[in-house]
Amino acid sequence: MGQVLFGLILTGTVIFVFIFFYFIKLWVRALASGAHVSIAKLLGMKLRSVPPTVIIDASIMAKKAGIHITTDELEAHYLAGGNVVNVIRALISADKANIKLIFKQAAAIDLAGRDVLAAVHTSVNPKVIDCPDPKKGKDSVDGIAKNGIQVKARARVTVRTNIDRLVGGAGEETIIARVGEGIVTTIGTAESHKQVLENPDLISKKVLEKGLDSGTAFEILSIDIADVDIGENIGAKLQADQAEADKRVAQAKAEERRAAAVATEQEMKARVQEMHAKVVEAEAEIPKAISQSFRDGHLGIMDYYNMRNVMADTAMRENIAGKDKLKDK
Repeated sequence: MGQVLFGLILTGTVIFVFIFFYFIKLWVRALASGAHVSIAKLLGMKLRSVPPTVIIDASIMAKKAGIHITTDELEAHYLAGGNVVNVIRALISADKANIKLIFKQAAAIDLAGRDVLAAVHTSVNPKVIDCPDPKKGKDSVDGIAKNGIQVKARARVTVRTNIDRLVGGAGEETIIARVGEGIVTTIGTAESHKQVLENPDLISKKVLEKGLDSGTAFEILSIDIADVDIGENIGAKLQADQAEADKRVAQAKAEERRAAAVATEQEMKARVQEMHAKVVEAEAEIPKAISQSFRDGHLGIMDYYNMRNVMADTAMRENIAGKDKLKDK
């Protein structure tokens, strides 16, 4: 029984010594820096799976910068998945630059997935965004003037982070899309491509007037047209394509009329053959009628011979008339 008690005491002593020497260094650092934290709080951080070193370092940085933040607030932000050190550095940078930023606001920005420190830096030192984004594979924003000439433009947008709109505000892609839309609209309203080439600042002025930074996390300071080039004559190309389409339509309609004419011709030929068949059928009835007339006594032999003579004379005259026509030709 005594050996068991001795083992328990020895184990407890080892654990106490380990805890003491593990936290004593952090406790001394915090105490020397004026950010006093008790050993019990350090132990509680360890039990809550919060790294005490991170919390103490952040607390010391805040204390030395004159920013009052409790270790409980830092712990809560860490447990929520935030970057404690980054938030403290952002608060210090904002304080030195006279930018109004409190811990709750910085923590909300950090938890929203935005880099709060980079946002503060951009607020102090404005950032330049290329429009269009070269990473997307486009070199220019293309628009077409009213005279049909394509104009290619590239712009550089200088923006500054708006801390108050960082949570819930749109990002860089929205700025690029809106500026690109404004460039296309401005080029499209120009009477001639020459007007755009002579005054490229017209694009930046009209785009700035639209208030494109509304609802975004940035404030647009300036829009500078970096390059303007002439592209294709889209108007002439469209007219050529339209003319080609009209020609094909006309050809299709002409082919339709030709097919209709051929069908009509074939129909007429069929009707002629039908009429000829009827004539042959009628001629076949003549001998029957003559025979019947003989039987009924309506036609005599002399009448028949006279009729045949008349028919022979008529055929002879038709043959003579046909030969004379051939000689004239």
